[in-house]
Amino acid sequence: MKKLIFSGLLVSVLLFSCNDGDKVAAEVAKIPLDLKITRFDREFAAATPESLPELRSTYPYFFPAPDSVWIAKMQDSLQIELLQQVGNTFNSFEDERAALEQLFKHVKYYFPEQPTPHIITVTNDVDYNNRIILADTLLLIGLDNYLGPAHKYYGGFQRYIAKSLDRAYLASDIVSSFAKKVVPRPRDRTFLARMIYFGKELYLKDKLLPNADDTVKIGYTEEELNWAIANEEPIWRNFIEQEHLYSTENGLNPRFLDQAPFSKFGLELDNESPGRLGRYIGWQIVRAFMENNDIELKQLLAMPAEELFKKSNYKPRN
Repeated sequence: MKKLIFSGLLVSVLLFSCNDGDKVAAEVAKIPLDLKITRFDREFAAATPESLPELRSTYPYFFPAPDSVWIAKMQDSLQIELLQQVGNTFNSFEDERAALEQLFKHVKYYFPEQPTPHIITVTNDVDYNNRIILADTLLLIGLDNYLGPAHKYYGGFQRYIAKSLDRAYLASDIVSSFAKKVVPRPRDRTFLARMIYFGKELYLKDKLLPNADDTVKIGYTEEELNWAIANEEPIWRNFIEQEHLYSTENGLNPRFLDQAPFSKFGLELDNESPGRLGRYIGWQIVRAFMENNDIELKQLLAMPAEELFKKSNYKPRN
């Protein structure tokens, strides 16, 4: 009898979740959106010294340097090849347009006060730390950071960096930038608060990118995600036993939160682990909270980490 009752409850929860998701999808589909995307990278690739003044007048914020600097860039063989490589990979931007339209419709659904930015594609000499720049009404995408992990331009990069330089992560990276606008920085410096801050960012991806795979949201391979899932309980136990949760030690950031080839427990299993496992645990805490509490997304994002953690009743998977 208990098994039957439990099964009935599970079915009810699943049906409720599906119905709720269907309702959001239906509402999002009705949202009108005028998404403007400009391929500045292609315009600059086609420009000549004679047409440079026209380009400058159209995009004055891109041309602080004298014309001579930009003319030299137009004629530089490495820059010419870079623009060609981007043009080959992103000859069409239609798939990305469709994905970005869905993303910004979801943004409008959850954050109607946020403006839809004008998207401009550029190249930035593979400055992957600044691949996405989001201002209030302007979104710059450095397409030379999305040519695929095996591209020759990334040959000198460590694998954990190169694997993220793929067009599959473009929308996810945009949400990471958007999160800086809507997820308040932690009120305290504890490791728990930092974990939950990044957990909120990842949960934001759950809502704004509902069809994206979890691997894309966190930047793991399938094997890395499976490792994190399989080892969630010992990871959590280690954080508890080592008294990390309420530590304010900055050294925990590179060990468990920053982009890295692996997490650093100081154990033999380190090389098997993916990096940023603190973010993964923060994500599971936030998900647990939302499973046990009925609040709006904005309320979640503003909630203090300690309160969220206590109300999450988080229990790691065994």
